[in-house]
Amino acid sequence: MPYTKHRRLVSSAVAVALGATALTACGSSPDDGGARSGPVSLTYWTWAPGMDKVVDLWNKGPGKEQQITVTVKKQASGDTLVTKILTAHQAGKAPDLVQAEYQALPTLVSNDALADIAEHVGDVKGRFADGVWQQTTLGTDAVYAVPQDIGPMMFYYREDLFKEYGLSVPATWEQFAETARKVKKVAPDKALTTFSANDPGLFAGLAQQAGARWWTTSGDKWKVGIDDGATRKVAEFWGGLVEEGVIDNQPMYTPAWNKALNTGKQIAWVSAVWAPGTLTTAAPDTRGKWAMAPLPQWSDGESRTGSWGGSSTAVTTDSRHEEAAAEFAAWLNTDGDALNALAKESGIYPASTSAQLSGAFTSPPDYFANQPDFYEKAARIAETTAPSAWGPNVNVAYTAFKDAFGAAAKNKSDFTAALGTMQKETVADLEKQGFGVAR
Repeated sequence: MPYTKHRRLVSSAVAVALGATALTACGSSPDDGGARSGPVSLTYWTWAPGMDKVVDLWNKGPGKEQQITVTVKKQASGDTLVTKILTAHQAGKAPDLVQAEYQALPTLVSNDALADIAEHVGDVKGRFADGVWQQTTLGTDAVYAVPQDIGPMMFYYREDLFKEYGLSVPATWEQFAETARKVKKVAPDKALTTFSANDPGLFAGLAQQAGARWWTTSGDKWKVGIDDGATRKVAEFWGGLVEEGVIDNQPMYTPAWNKALNTGKQIAWVSAVWAPGTLTTAAPDTRGKWAMAPLPQWSDGESRTGSWGGSSTAVTTDSRHEEAAAEFAAWLNTDGDALNALAKESGIYPASTSAQLSGAFTSPPDYFANQPDFYEKAARIAETTAPSAWGPNVNVAYTAFKDAFGAAAKNKSDFTAALGTMQKETVADLEKQGFGVAR
């Protein structure tokens, strides 16, 4: 199938959860037809720390038995890795396996860089929550990756200071706003939290929880819904709190932000399951003083969360050993020993539901030793993850977010106007790339 036609057809089906017709990947076929005859050597591009130690378990165990050796090549993460994969693929030299964030999958699939490994991964689908598995199928019967880790969102707060200030953990966003106002009244020099524009994943996850679907398809065209009602509700909410001055407007991950968390100047953080690792570094003096709760809801009685982060293991269309690579990807993300090693060496929260309450997750993170049921609560929250919808130019949307929302947060100006800018720039880029866009 010609590349341009393939890209057009795939792009019409990669919006998730649309009930689209299954597509057959038309990438290059392995020279051996996927069958193994003799030793196989695979290369795996990944940014996860300690992955070489995890892969050693394969090479000394199942891999040795099956004569399949995997070599880890450490890479940068994010857009840098996506660009490097696409560049290598254009030259026909992409590695056999890649670690890919969920939001990057549509970009890689629409560029014919990832193989459909549905026939090689067996029944692993049952190991993952439906909303997680759906991110690797892109709404089709194809399977473009095996889920590795996820980032269900949660609410973190200083338990001691909430008690001191007479605060209740907010169950709704309306209560969250009232809590922010109360903090300013009882402790004017402090803030409940900050709105940060330097990590678009946070805002995307909040929009996801509210029901936003930023990329969908209409026939053979993309439809961009970044400026939809659900996302506008989120933008108006956070913009209103910033304008009112009841929360801070400074970015995360800076020395000033670390100090604010460590000294109690900020007493809560909307984050994800991986937050304990960040807090350990950012706020070491407050260990044992934080607690975790479900994300506030937009309506009483709801139970939904968004995702902030997460990645998968994919096989490229350049691999000459597709079956062997897929077998390794399945093992890496479903085998008990592998998952325990991933938790220990790479610090991941597994996508596999069976692993979320076993091995490394039978006791709380050291930082949250005061909350013994941390991972039990996390597993229940993960089950409520709302569906996501990614498209082929997430990187452009994220860059637009940083610029437009960064200025709006700094100036305490209209967040909905910033959202409109983000929508326009994302649509313009799709059209520039030659994708059809439904208006």
